[in-house]
Amino acid sequence: MSRSPRKFYEALAIGAPAPLREPPVRVERMIHFVPPHIEKIRAKVSEIAREVDVVLGNLEDAIPADAKEAARAGFIAMAKTADLGAASLWTRINCLNSPWALDDVTEIVREAGDRLDVMMLPKVEGPWDIHYLDQLLAQLEARHGVRKPILIHAILETAEGVKNVEAIAAASPRMHGMSLGPADLAASRAMKTTRVGGGHPDYKVLADAAKGQEADPARPAYQQDLWHYTVAKMVDACQSAGIKAFYGPFGDFSDPAACEAQFRNAFLMGCAGAWSLHPSQIAIAKKVFSPDPGEVAFARRILAAMPDGSGAVMIDGKMQDDATWKQAKVIVDLARQVAARDADYAKLYDL
Repeated sequence: MSRSPRKFYEALAIGAPAPLREPPVRVERMIHFVPPHIEKIRAKVSEIAREVDVVLGNLEDAIPADAKEAARAGFIAMAKTADLGAASLWTRINCLNSPWALDDVTEIVREAGDRLDVMMLPKVEGPWDIHYLDQLLAQLEARHGVRKPILIHAILETAEGVKNVEAIAAASPRMHGMSLGPADLAASRAMKTTRVGGGHPDYKVLADAAKGQEADPARPAYQQDLWHYTVAKMVDACQSAGIKAFYGPFGDFSDPAACEAQFRNAFLMGCAGAWSLHPSQIAIAKKVFSPDPGEVAFARRILAAMPDGSGAVMIDGKMQDDATWKQAKVIVDLARQVAARDADYAKLYDL
């Protein structure tokens, strides 16, 4: 059960910063993962930050158990010293039932709370996980004089989490957004795939066979998207709660075309960005999650032809009405946000 509307925006600890009533407007096309226990990579964070929208210090999966404490210490050092410019700083802590989660939260807020924008929480099962972290963050912010609330980003990677996705999205004013975690979700669902995101060649439909040719090996087949349902459900939950949806990891670094296709599907369905696990995926995410200049130009024509969004007009033989005006506004608003963050795209959009 969630808090009443009257109490929803009250701080959960005396002296904690008041929860935000509106989330910050930020361009977050890629959440770039950095392993902070590796000093060589940590030393490049200031350089990386010039190319990405979000730098995330990863403490969970992909960090060996014997390197967890080093990763936490490395992230704190990185948070204190790196020149991030306009990039946001996030961390992904370990899951709440792990031996490291409590120290992750307490030490990071104590040492770098004012530098941290978002704390990513893995394997969220329901709103109770968000409520726990929400209360703990408020207590630590109050104790250590943190001046702005640290937001929470949930990873949707269990069947239980998918079932409770709407309650998770609306669990707290700290909620920043949600990412799809396809690998852990596949295991939780007992899906028969070892891939990290993306499609599977055996998940397909067959074209109708001609009579007598049902066993024809050349019969056309069409690969389907394993994640379509879950992404759509996540997007609906996030948008209805006023937070952002993100696609998560794409694990095949050798197939940039497939990565781009998966990211583009997510973008078209309403996601704001995706994870970049390898430097090669930064440019892919930047390209995909920045609206196409041609689409932006056409959307601007719609808005110019219908200044107040009412009525109907014909543009290039296509009818435009209040519904397409709303669609155009989504694209142009995003383009303006991207242009404010990225000078190259400002030129492309002529903004």
